Amino acid sequence: MKSIKPGRGPSFMGGVMSIFMGLFGLLWTVFVATSGGGFFALFGVIFILIAVVQAVYQFKNATSKNRHSAFDITDGGEEPDPLNERFGGEEQPSRPESAFCPYCGKPVEEDFEFCNKCGKKLP
Repeated sequence: MKSIKPGRGPSFMGGVMSIFMGLFGLLWTVFVATSGGGFFALFGVIFILIAVVQAVYQFKNATSKNRHSAFDITDGGEEPDPLNERFGGEEQPSRPESAFCPYCGKPVEEDFEFCNKCGKKLP
């Protein structure tokens, strides 16, 4: 049985990469400021600011209950999302197989013949 599972992985990895981006901005700023390129140090400060905003957004998105994320279409036999267990997420109630398009994962009514998103004929 196929089910729709919101993924936490992309947001968590985005948060980790934002931390690395902030560290790069910090190193850039220190290096450029010590070598006398004052104007170019501004790029490092901008990098740091963007990294902080991105890290806050990504980690909040990865740990919140109602999060924006890409959806994964999974089989019932696949392992559960370990971050759901860590952050206390509840399992999504299983819906009938016909409640979602098997091609793109968009929710559809049971009496639909074609998917509203991808346009493919539903089984």
